[in-house]
Amino acid sequence: MYTTDLSGKGKAKAETATAEDPALLAAFEARVANDEFIEPKDWMPEAYRKTLVRQISQHAHSEIVGMLPEGNWITRAPNLRRKAILLAKVQDEGGHGLYLYSAAETLGTSRDEMIEALHSGRAKYSTIFNYPTLTWADIGAIGWLVDGAAIMNQVPLQRTSYGPYARAMVRVCKEESFHQRQGYELMMAMAAGTTGQKRMAQDALNRWWWPSLMMFGPPDDKSPNTEQSMRWRIKRDTNDELRQKFVDITVPQAEAIGLTVPDPALKWNEERGAYDFGEVDWEEFYAVVKGEGPVAKERMQARQKAWDDGAWVREAARAHADKRAAAKIAAE
Repeated sequence: MYTTDLSGKGKAKAETATAEDPALLAAFEARVANDEFIEPKDWMPEAYRKTLVRQISQHAHSEIVGMLPEGNWITRAPNLRRKAILLAKVQDEGGHGLYLYSAAETLGTSRDEMIEALHSGRAKYSTIFNYPTLTWADIGAIGWLVDGAAIMNQVPLQRTSYGPYARAMVRVCKEESFHQRQGYELMMAMAAGTTGQKRMAQDALNRWWWPSLMMFGPPDDKSPNTEQSMRWRIKRDTNDELRQKFVDITVPQAEAIGLTVPDPALKWNEERGAYDFGEVDWEEFYAVVKGEGPVAKERMQARQKAWDDGAWVREAARAHADKRAAAKIAAE
């Protein structure tokens, strides 16, 4: 997943299970506390189901929208090797979206419903993709920072309490790990290149650092979904815990290739054994969540156009499926 809490708003805590069978609820809570997987046909509280649909569908939307900022650089890649890597990565992201939409469908919501919610603005996706990719170095920064933050979020999801989601994340995490390495290798090459190339790499780091920290969602004390999601084992770590891990891992990586993290407050805290770092601009975060990102409108227009242009493919696939089903019935 590209973020653990996109909107900072949620109804999961308010939607209590007071009207649900106490025995079923107690059995469910016991299974979750015992780290058992909940499967599609198992009984679950309605609030648990809604929380999962919101989180998994937002994750799927993020994977699909996330293809856009990189896709427009495929034709401008500097060489065939870089083009092949970027093509593979964009293809992977599309596959991740399909895995996740399929997982969400097991909860009783259709893919058409999820897509409609995205296009209407009712569903969110990661705020990170509402920023533009201005130079080729941005492709490296996205792979290194954005996918690095995604991995930090996603590895614990391999142990999330809902079985289909956890199993989907196994392959997603393996592929995201490749994406992160690809991005870091690109940034390493640029940082070791000409003065202009290193300057471009530093500029990309400067622009993507803070949005990457925003990917983990709002602070724990401002995240109404975190407490319930932790209790249900949907999440395994809080937003602030994951953000700290990301900073601690990524800062030494930047130093290793001669780049500087754009945070004057950044300092190693010997007592904590971790980095202290500056405050995220939460006003910017919430503005981007609300659709005020630099290229938010362009991203959604591109998604809607792709959906409309692909209508004939969906119609043809549906007609073919209907024809095969009819033939099977006739043969019986």
